[in-house]
Amino acid sequence: MDGYDLLVVGSANADLVIGVERRPGPGETVLGSDLAIHPGGKGANQSVAAARLGARTALLARVGEDAHGRLLLESLRAAGVDVTGVRVGGAPTGVALITVDPSGDNSIVVSPGANARLTAADVRGAAELLRSARVVSAQLEIPLETVAEIVRTLPPTGRLVLNPSPPRELPAAVLAACDPLIVNEHEARFLLGGTAAGDTPESWARRLLARGPRSVVVTLGAAGALVADGRTGTAVRVPAPRVAAVDTTGAGDAFTAALAWRLGRGEDLPTAAAYAVRVGAAAVTRSGAQSSYPTERELPAAPEE
Repeated sequence: MDGYDLLVVGSANADLVIGVERRPGPGETVLGSDLAIHPGGKGANQSVAAARLGARTALLARVGEDAHGRLLLESLRAAGVDVTGVRVGGAPTGVALITVDPSGDNSIVVSPGANARLTAADVRGAAELLRSARVVSAQLEIPLETVAEIVRTLPPTGRLVLNPSPPRELPAAVLAACDPLIVNEHEARFLLGGTAAGDTPESWARRLLARGPRSVVVTLGAAGALVADGRTGTAVRVPAPRVAAVDTTGAGDAFTAALAWRLGRGEDLPTAAAYAVRVGAAAVTRSGAQSSYPTERELPAAPEE
């Protein structure tokens, strides 16, 4: 293999999923469905989503030496992901506790486990992986210092795609490397200080660009996405196909993976985003995260202009 289309640096979790009629309030207990266990984590999700679409994909992550870790490695290999960068041991595999309501909306609590032990030293030790990848995609279910080390280790020709989830304040050097920074409404508002952020995706993107990233993508769920390029000063809405949502778990990861891959193929940001919204739309029509990710042939048609 002469390099990778995409290197994902991020988390690998076991998703423990329960369906509920409604999410419980404080101090309340509700009954749910039988427990289902799926391979997940934003890093593993992105790498599987990209590989399933046909991208040459590698993952740099850490899992525990346990049954959940074995589940994740099996899922990654089955999807065609190169797992030579997956470190094993140091802590139990990370776990995400997920409740899904009848509308498909989810709430998630994450126990980082081994993800918190993916260090800057691991990134330095994988420098050859970073050099061989057209695009590197990262998230924030791993230590922020590890993400900062990605920026320091990237070669001049490298490109970083970052989804700051769960959201945290980002150092200026990390923001400046993002091309694009991908956020949903919650993440955009957090990075911009809450209610002072304005009330339109265009205003969020404009203010985020002022913080330093080269480009910004705001995901808008069923409404698609907004892409804003700081180099050209343009902002474009990208519509999504209409689909019947079953479960939104992991759809954002599928979108990010598809976008990063297509950028690495040389597509411009609006074109890559138009492809990515189709991938995200396909993902919400099935239950689970990795189990919902489509192949190229399973994508819905692009919406008519």
